[in-house]
Amino acid sequence: MPTDVKSTKILIVDDDAFLSGIYATKLDLEGFQVVTAHDGEEGIKMALKELPDLILLDVLMPKLDGFEALKRIKAEPTIKDIPVIMLTNLGQKEDIEKGIEDGAVDYLIKAHFVPAEAVAKIKKVLKLS
Repeated sequence: MPTDVKSTKILIVDDDAFLSGIYATKLDLEGFQVVTAHDGEEGIKMALKELPDLILLDVLMPKLDGFEALKRIKAEPTIKDIPVIMLTNLGQKEDIEKGIEDGAVDYLIKAHFVPAEAVAKIKKVLKLS
């Protein structure tokens, strides 16, 4: 677990380059180290390579959706303990429950959260002040 923001690496996995860029910029301005991936397969590869402290994982992506990527992350010994926050426009209760059941620690609905709220949630999950 990182001790401060500057030593914290966040992996954003989202095929929406615009939204991913907004979150990456906000996290970077807050002092986080940020790496990005554009689909579930690339996200798993980046997680294994970069060993981030937290993953923001979109649900609807090409090649490999977020639910399947989450299952594979949680099955991979070297990255299974990395907290994952699902990041999506799907607000259905069933989708939220599925993500949590599959191992996500939380869920951000893109339309409801602004980057500053995402930063606050990340700090809470990682117990950073």
